[in-house]
Amino acid sequence: MLYLFGSIVFSSSLTLLFKVVERYRISNLQAIVFNYFTCVVTGLLMDGSFKLNSAVAGEGWFSWSVLMGLMFITTFNLIAYTVQKMGVAITSVANKLSLVIPFLFSIYLYNEEVTLFKIAGIVIALVAVVLTSMPSGGKEPSGQPFQPALLLLPVILFGASGLIDTMIKYVETTHLNDANKNLYLITSFGVAGIAGLVALLILLLTGKEKFDYRSIAAGVIIGVPNYLSIWCLVQVLKNYSGNSTAILPINNMGIVLFSTMVAWVLFKEHLTKTNWLGTVSYTHLAGDSQMTLP
Repeated sequence: MLYLFGSIVFSSSLTLLFKVVERYRISNLQAIVFNYFTCVVTGLLMDGSFKLNSAVAGEGWFSWSVLMGLMFITTFNLIAYTVQKMGVAITSVANKLSLVIPFLFSIYLYNEEVTLFKIAGIVIALVAVVLTSMPSGGKEPSGQPFQPALLLLPVILFGASGLIDTMIKYVETTHLNDANKNLYLITSFGVAGIAGLVALLILLLTGKEKFDYRSIAAGVIIGVPNYLSIWCLVQVLKNYSGNSTAILPINNMGIVLFSTMVAWVLFKEHLTKTNWLGTVSYTHLAGDSQMTLP
């Protein structure tokens, strides 16, 4: 259970840290690029015997790690932007409601039983995303007038995060073991860092971005919990193999509740009654979908 607790705390810290990045007006992209190289260093320190050679490209997990890395950099930028435009609580719910997508894939990939309850849960989840995303007082957290197009942010985040969770579970089930799980994560984060660095260099060279040395510190502060959040999730899925339908709801519900409470205390984020209805709908859904852990 220690790994589950770690996943909740480390994952929650990511959305909260992006509020800090916004307050200090640090470039999201720059912080995220250095975050991924920090993830690589963190993984190397934890692994202690990382060896990347041409043979790795032939491993079954390698192509998945490349795809995962590209999704990491894209989704992380989306999370940062959504946090700053719509707030921590809304971002957390949209991000973690994505547990619905692994459920759907579990039905297809692992032949899990389709029940009326599961169908109802999917409907509730989608409604909860919409309710939680409704703006407070017609304004963004920054105080700017709310733009209706921003409602697409949590919807896109919902889909992207769900695909990442599904991919982690699939690769963990089919390709990973104690010997290669760190190698897989390090490679994924390395791909994300390289992709982000290429984009950043293009922006710097074209004058659309100015380098900010503070982004290095921000990247380090974000990168350590980012790596540990994924590492803990993979570890807990390994420890409770075959029980992901319990782990993912518990993990995601914990992240939503922890993030919402901390954002309320530290950043004075206020949710409307509609937002709270969406949040409560989500936690009720996640709680009801749990199974007793062995």
